[in-house]
Amino acid sequence: MLYLCATPIGNLEDITIRVLNTLKNVELILAEDTRHSAVLLNHFDIKKPMMSFHKFSDQSRLDDVIDKLKNGAEIALISDAGTPCISDPGYELVKACVENNIEFTSLPGATAFTTALTLSGLSTQSFLFYGFLPQKKSAIEEGLSSLKAVKSTLIFYEAPHRVTKTLSVIKEHLGDRNIALCRELTKLHETVLRSTISDAIAYYEENSPKGEFVIVVEGGRELVEEDVDYAKEYNKYIESGIDRKEALLMLSKRTGVPKREIYNLLNKD
Repeated sequence: MLYLCATPIGNLEDITIRVLNTLKNVELILAEDTRHSAVLLNHFDIKKPMMSFHKFSDQSRLDDVIDKLKNGAEIALISDAGTPCISDPGYELVKACVENNIEFTSLPGATAFTTALTLSGLSTQSFLFYGFLPQKKSAIEEGLSSLKAVKSTLIFYEAPHRVTKTLSVIKEHLGDRNIALCRELTKLHETVLRSTISDAIAYYEENSPKGEFVIVVEGGRELVEEDVDYAKEYNKYIESGIDRKEALLMLSKRTGVPKREIYNLLNKD
């Protein structure tokens, strides 16, 4: 049996009793980074053999684990933080278990993207978890283009040194949407920045990003007809007593078109 054990994403008290009991009773623990996981195991006084299992592990390591499972071993898989197989290499092992008819189960627990979603203040009714965007520009553009019409809340993971660049690319392809940037989740310095993408970019240009980020982005809105008369609609807001800035914002929210684009349309002559 293989046990997929969710571990804390920050606060060690978030581990479940079931996971603790499982880690104490298996024969072997597979860890993404054995040095990192040793901190967790030592904290709970768990003394079990560990073996590294990560995205750079070769086929022989995978075959070795499968052989152990076929011979009746009880093995637990943990990642550096959160639930195995979510943006980590555990998927390959699970796939091999399916192909070899090896029994496995998942022990639920902490996951960064669900924690961030509930903290975001954005819609939780429907969401799409994307994980890390690719690094090549063409692949990023292709991925984001496919998400432009998605009405569900979007969730991404990102490293601190790429946050500002990633936000700029998201804004370019999806528009200036509402957003929540969550970092240091469940830890002492947990921070959630709720703003527009533009304001978030400006903030992190002045404040160096630190820690791993979960980026939660507002889903796309239903677009109005292409032949909408923006000037007419804009003037209706002005005539009702709404100031120019608020009128642009309201028209943007109703149509799904970024404020800057509407402004340019209104002033193109």
